[in-house]
Amino acid sequence: MIPREKMTAQEFEAFVDAPENVSRRFELIFGEIIEKMPTQFDAYIVAMVSGFLSEFLKQNRLGYGLVKAAYRLAGDAENCFIPDLSFVTKERGALVRSGPALYMPDLAVEAQSEGQSDKFMLDKAQLYLKLGVRMVWIVYSTREIIEVLTPTDRQLLTINDTLTGGDVLPGFSVAVRELFPKQEE
Repeated sequence: MIPREKMTAQEFEAFVDAPENVSRRFELIFGEIIEKMPTQFDAYIVAMVSGFLSEFLKQNRLGYGLVKAAYRLAGDAENCFIPDLSFVTKERGALVRSGPALYMPDLAVEAQSEGQSDKFMLDKAQLYLKLGVRMVWIVYSTREIIEVLTPTDRQLLTINDTLTGGDVLPGFSVAVRELFPKQEE
């Protein structure tokens, strides 16, 4: 059972470390626990984005592509985020080995899961940007659309467009259609 009262980041970390919660995925947003329930379809798309990002980062040692990494700003007792995929530059130093990173990633990627409204996804992306994330990719899996947000821009990409990394991942690009499963004919 998920507690309904607000909790602090420290209480949240103890909650997710409890034996009954170890295999589940939770985030803390404004002191409220949100359980993430991705479908296989969402997981496939995140895996595809991760694959293209990993290949790019093998050739361009800009930093680290991370799946399910936790982030919380030092002093922020209300939020602990776990983007589906994230990127941090190598200038940040060694990867954190225990607990959440006490900074926000340069890129956060979120795939909309069943039950998550468009408004929830956009509000979360805007919160990421407010807290210092430089770029957010929201994947609307069922509509085959990717929304790209930066502090100064917002774009909707269809399967006929190309997803690029802008100044966060200079030189990264992939055709959006490559990220979605091919429709059976």
